[in-house]
Amino acid sequence: MSMDMYRLPQVLQERVMRELQPGEVVSWAGQPDPRRLMLGGFALWLFFIPWTAFSVFWIAGASGFKVPDFSQPFEFFPLFGLPFLLIGVGGLSSPLWIYLKARHMVYVITSKRAFAMTGGRSITVESWSASQLEKIVRTERPDGSGDLVFATEIWRDSEGDRRTRQKGFMGIADVRMVEAHLQRLAATR
Repeated sequence: MSMDMYRLPQVLQERVMRELQPGEVVSWAGQPDPRRLMLGGFALWLFFIPWTAFSVFWIAGASGFKVPDFSQPFEFFPLFGLPFLLIGVGGLSSPLWIYLKARHMVYVITSKRAFAMTGGRSITVESWSASQLEKIVRTERPDGSGDLVFATEIWRDSEGDRRTRQKGFMGIADVRMVEAHLQRLAATR
């Protein structure tokens, strides 16, 4: 077993061990840097700051800029703005949710496949066999950390617009070393 496994929190080590198939050996295991992944969530702030500010202003304006006592039926009208305010607060807290999700995420390369495991109580595992690792794209930062993308998901949203999502190991330290592990696995196909 890889020494990298012992650097994982105990609960993640146990999850990885339960996921392994008979004869499967871990060559590398690691977690993304939660702070690095969290930075991507701040892009949403550009949208949710004005959304939340407008929601607060709308609620205040609908209540006549005073605290309602709800003695008149019309004074309940400002409450229609609460769902929009909650959406805004949820959007502003998205970096925190991304950070917490990353702490429960683990990337693993074994003798048979690569997989990403995420989740708290319920666990999602996405696996890639050696034959699915044909094209690995590395993005490396000056500190040696980076992303390894080896799959792209393409779909159409409800409005018919084309959407893509890159899949792989994101926000990992020593990206070149992890890429070498993936290339050795890919060579076994």
